[in-house]
Amino acid sequence: MEDNDDCPPLAVELPPQEPSPPAPAYSAASPVGVTVITGYLGAGKSTLVNYILNEQHGKRIAVILNEFGEEIGVERAMINEGQGGALVEEWVELANGCVCCTVKHNLVQALEQLVQRKERMDHILLETTGLADPAPLVSILWLDDQLESSIRLDSIITVIDAKNFRLQIDEHKNSSSFPEAFHQIAFADVVILNKIDLVKDCLEDLERHIYDVNALVTVVQSIRCQVDLSTVFNRQAYGAKNLSHLQELLDYSKSVPPSLRHDNSISTLCFQEQDPVYLPKVESWLEDLLWEKKSNMDIYRCKGILHIHNSDQVHTLQAVREVYEIVPAREWSEAQSRVNKIVFIGRNLDIDVLRDSFSGCKC
Repeated sequence: MEDNDDCPPLAVELPPQEPSPPAPAYSAASPVGVTVITGYLGAGKSTLVNYILNEQHGKRIAVILNEFGEEIGVERAMINEGQGGALVEEWVELANGCVCCTVKHNLVQALEQLVQRKERMDHILLETTGLADPAPLVSILWLDDQLESSIRLDSIITVIDAKNFRLQIDEHKNSSSFPEAFHQIAFADVVILNKIDLVKDCLEDLERHIYDVNALVTVVQSIRCQVDLSTVFNRQAYGAKNLSHLQELLDYSKSVPPSLRHDNSISTLCFQEQDPVYLPKVESWLEDLLWEKKSNMDIYRCKGILHIHNSDQVHTLQAVREVYEIVPAREWSEAQSRVNKIVFIGRNLDIDVLRDSFSGCKC
């Protein structure tokens, strides 16, 4: 049976449950995580949302169907317009303490209102519609910890139809353009390779293509998006607190050799330098790459750890399009080699240009 992503998550009646423990009082020190779920129509986004809502995980989850992007999906039919075009949000209460709503006004405001209006939520799922590039959402949701927002961006999950992805790969080989799925992979923290029961013998090849685009992503295989929910919740992909996971990703990331990719391919490149660097120079270097675009490289994402001059702390680097953040995480351990290691995901990446330009940041 094919998934129908045109349909919103269903409010399914569940058997009676034991009452949940009282929700903890709201605290700005423990914001609610937001997981963005994206993917092609038919890949299984709504199937994933319904699976999460109907699992007995004990979490109070809010689901937002959002019209963010140029295309307008079926959600418009679910929105009631008040007099004079004023928005009236539609809320659907679910039996397991979850809530589903649709919004189309300011997204951050809607998220803040959701946390304040309803009882304390443990997590928020934001299912996108008609959104090819998740990057604009990141720029809205990825807020500085010092702002003490009641929400935080936790991760981006991209759902892929394993059967149709094979066709997209073949089309990509004969085209200079990129299917939206490749962009969604580039920005993803987790890729759910769904409908593997429809693909017999090329799953390893499909995963290799995913890692060729984004070597930092976690790939999870599934049938009807039935996954371990630890792959969904509390990823902390955009926080400095998850330094150990970031270091693990950097240690195992592998660049695609230039001889194995076309010049315009979306791919991952990684380099490292031993010498300490000046933080202001690194910031200027990033702004030249991400803001001024002083090369023909199109950088989608960037992750790394930095050895900052006169600092005993590991600094983490994260960037999505023009938005970047460098923050101290913890002190370097005695057993740890102090090194700058940075991974780039993007198009037309040139390892020599990146390395040579970064050398200007050294002490």
